[in-house]
Amino acid sequence: MEFLQDSVILSAVGDALGLILQPERIMFLWLGVIVGLAIGLLPGVGGLTGFAILVPFTYTMDPYSAFAMLLGMAAVTTTSDTIPAVLFGAAAQATVLDGLPMTKRGEAGRALSASYLANMMGGLIGAIILAVSLPVVRPFVLAIATPELLAMTILGIAMVATLSGKSPLKGLVVACFGILVGMVGTDTQTGQMRWTGGLLYLQDGLPMLPILLGLFALPELCDLAIQRTSIAQDMKFSPRQGMLQGIKDVARNWFLVLRCSSLGAVLGAIPGMTGSVVDWIAYGHALQTEKGAKESFTKGDVRGVIAPESANNARDGGSLVPMLAFGVPGGAAQAILLGALMVHGFTPGPDMLTKNLDLTYSMVWSIALANIFGAGTCFLLSGQFARISTLRYTLVLPIIMSIVYVGAFQGSRSWGDMYVLLIFGLIGWSMKRLRWPRPPLILGLVLGALIERYMSISFLRYGMDWALRPGVMVLLACAALIMFSPVLRLLRKENRAGVVLRRRPYLGLDDLAYGLFIAIGVYVLVTSRDWLFNARIGPVVVASTMVIAGGLSLIHKTFFKEVRAAATNGVHMDIGGDPEEELPRRLVLVRAARFYGWFVLFLLSMAVIGLLPTVPLVIMAFMRIEGREPWRLSAILAASVTLLLYIVFHRIIHVPWPTSLMGDWFPILREVVPSM
Repeated sequence: MEFLQDSVILSAVGDALGLILQPERIMFLWLGVIVGLAIGLLPGVGGLTGFAILVPFTYTMDPYSAFAMLLGMAAVTTTSDTIPAVLFGAAAQATVLDGLPMTKRGEAGRALSASYLANMMGGLIGAIILAVSLPVVRPFVLAIATPELLAMTILGIAMVATLSGKSPLKGLVVACFGILVGMVGTDTQTGQMRWTGGLLYLQDGLPMLPILLGLFALPELCDLAIQRTSIAQDMKFSPRQGMLQGIKDVARNWFLVLRCSSLGAVLGAIPGMTGSVVDWIAYGHALQTEKGAKESFTKGDVRGVIAPESANNARDGGSLVPMLAFGVPGGAAQAILLGALMVHGFTPGPDMLTKNLDLTYSMVWSIALANIFGAGTCFLLSGQFARISTLRYTLVLPIIMSIVYVGAFQGSRSWGDMYVLLIFGLIGWSMKRLRWPRPPLILGLVLGALIERYMSISFLRYGMDWALRPGVMVLLACAALIMFSPVLRLLRKENRAGVVLRRRPYLGLDDLAYGLFIAIGVYVLVTSRDWLFNARIGPVVVASTMVIAGGLSLIHKTFFKEVRAAATNGVHMDIGGDPEEELPRRLVLVRAARFYGWFVLFLLSMAVIGLLPTVPLVIMAFMRIEGREPWRLSAILAASVTLLLYIVFHRIIHVPWPTSLMGDWFPILREVVPSM
């Protein structure tokens, strides 16, 4: 019987490959890959947008072609966003930590080719794991309940929050701040409004996209404006050499690729585990396990690019497991895919593993082939993409700024998105300058809502017994070990070297941020006193943790002096590799203020004449004033960028643009000029 079952599966695998390799289906797969690559290049346009574009066209197609196109798009969206991540720090944040320093060192071609090859290998491994696991995964997925999901999210935060150099408590403080930011809005359990200030925009919570772009993209663009140079002074490798070096890097680290791909596929099968979380966990795994990683990661180590990129595409294969086997989507994109599956008359569950095995394995082949097509295409072009890093900053900066502005507006498509982008851009730049790690904030933001939801359900359903489940106990033990091991290691080294009490208390500039974080924690505790218990418990626990961790870390830095022997080898979990020569602080502040002044100018112009008409004006003004670029070049570049944004966002995606004063005064203009 077992032999017959194996022969049926092998037959279905072969039949599915034959179906997918038919010319018309390969054509639709290619179409999906091209759309996915284009979407990944634009910050703010994600997989959901791709599904929104393609799904309506699939209703009249045969199911094999339809899902080949949809999965082709989904499988490569995270492949092409490596370009803005490595070159500008504008996406795929875990890849940014080592990819951007490599670019600044003139190794963009190497970083891109290594990441694309790792992406392709990760996607193939994820597809293989999906194919192998589908028949046997049911009992394992059914064993994962809400308490296990809660423990997994706590483990995810612990893995990144504590990787913060000599001050491991800093990461915990920042992670708690991120969780609190994620709690802004209406509590889904009780309907309690939390820190909305009466603003309708905040009632649904702060959108993720402008926060991500503000924390990571704007600070890098600001530093580029401060340095007033190209991203890289020269290219260390020719396009051909960069491609060959990337191949060698991936081949040399094949075991890291295998581990991180497997990790990405397994985590992808867990509902709620987003790509951002999987990336950071894979990065943290490589940091903890690779030899010499603590000395070289965040400074331009190619392994820091390979690890998250391997997990990136493998997650897509894993995320299909619960959707196909149980009809449980792992996220919004899988939910849309599930809807398309049902529209075509297929019901997720046992039928997908018995009656419709051909379709199931055609989806596996679609993911595998899409990764080969997409990553292979990007790999061949990686050397040419790398040349962008050597362009003058006055050519690159206004283009990326415009795309970031329009991309951030896709968060909730309201004016508030632009304010959030500006606020978190300032927060991100300040944190980078003061050497406070930003990744824990993102992870806390992503997992904060999940932690609160899983905690409420676990307590309501299991009481305190939720923590006694075997799987939960193992995961929480791992989280505790990860969380406290840096502190214990620090104390152990200090005990050997001796702790020196300062003659007088000392506070550095970066220590002033402690006061802000502690004040935020106290504010949360005070303002949440009169809330309903279920709405209050999460913020109180998180804010208390932030105040205690921040207070202990501040006391340690203020009153105790670490001798050299007590220094840890902890990693500052943020972008490294900035130029050694520092400009005078006054000049840095002036140029930073000038950069953000351009942002404010963009907002003012947008309020008067609209978002899209503002783009060419700001690009031309920036190029002429900041770089004395020729009028003709400025006009051509401004027109090209505006046309691109018009086609993508207005004609294809049909976004609703924010209103402007000119549009309100002269409504007829809105029929002529988009976004007025």
